[in-house]
Amino acid sequence: MSHPTRQIEVESGVSALATRACSVRWVSAPTQSDSSAPFEADPICVEVERNGLVESVHHARIAITGPDGSLLASVGAVGAPMYPRSSSKPMQAIGMLCAGLDLDGELLALAAASHSGEEFHRNGVRQILTGCDLDGSALQTPPDYPTDEVARDDWIRSGHGKESIAMNCSGKHAAMIRTAAINGWPIETYRAPEHPVQQAIAATVADLAGEAIANQAIDGCGAPLLAISLTGLARAFGRIAAATAGTEKLLADAYRQHPEWASGTRRDEVALHRAIPGLVGKAGAEAVYAVGLADGRGIAIKVSDGSARARAVLMATVLQALGLDHPTLSAQASAPVLGHGQRVGAVRAHNDLLSWLS
Repeated sequence: MSHPTRQIEVESGVSALATRACSVRWVSAPTQSDSSAPFEADPICVEVERNGLVESVHHARIAITGPDGSLLASVGAVGAPMYPRSSSKPMQAIGMLCAGLDLDGELLALAAASHSGEEFHRNGVRQILTGCDLDGSALQTPPDYPTDEVARDDWIRSGHGKESIAMNCSGKHAAMIRTAAINGWPIETYRAPEHPVQQAIAATVADLAGEAIANQAIDGCGAPLLAISLTGLARAFGRIAAATAGTEKLLADAYRQHPEWASGTRRDEVALHRAIPGLVGKAGAEAVYAVGLADGRGIAIKVSDGSARARAVLMATVLQALGLDHPTLSAQASAPVLGHGQRVGAVRAHNDLLSWLS
């Protein structure tokens, strides 16, 4: 599973890491007038209708970038710093590839996954670790149950409780550990922001987004979390999806060929990957979702209140507005609202959304 990569010396420091880890394409961040805009400024993009009456609404931000990374259309404060959450994972995996990670195919998709904790996911995490003579005890992910209901029930019935390997970020953490091991870097501190693995990731995220990191935090899994703008997130995914060579293409191919490894067998992300040829997409916590199209366009959304029920609906509607057509998009663009088990309404995009994006 070897592939071309550049070597990074642990003594080289942050600036050298940023220069040598990848083919860097630094782009100056454009001046943003909405860099600190509150979420209250974001418009209503999704409505929840029950029996003809709008019961709830969701505000959101939408950024659409072109193949050259420029902003083509936007809704809300797309220049404001935000945390991509798990939508960061493809960028993080590319950073690890630049630092020497030797994975491809399904295991690379798992390294960039918020997996469902199905048996093949857990076995894949073990495979990543055994490849560098380690096991699940090296993981520093918080113990958790599988997120997939079927997998969780099977896991509990087999006598398991919460375990680090079942946590949805264990593939990413295993890949971070493997990257450190390949380079002879410390394993125990692989999550530290100053660790060479995290430095390589930070350089790659800034590179792909075309802007400086705005803030740093700790994600739910314990790994560093880097803030960029929604525009930067869309730009990064457009670049990844349009890549014709290098680490970006390696990641894009892994996602396209093995989408169930990047999420799970029963997830809306899998359905979208299978419906739209060339698409590369990743959802994250707090209702973040980013998609890149094969032609280089990037789309990123952030539902302001973090409600997951609006996430897939909004992305499907935006993709339809861009001219894509597939039964999966039609199905995802309207989620059912139930009354006594029967559909009595829908979660759907605001009527004016298409005109805002035109």
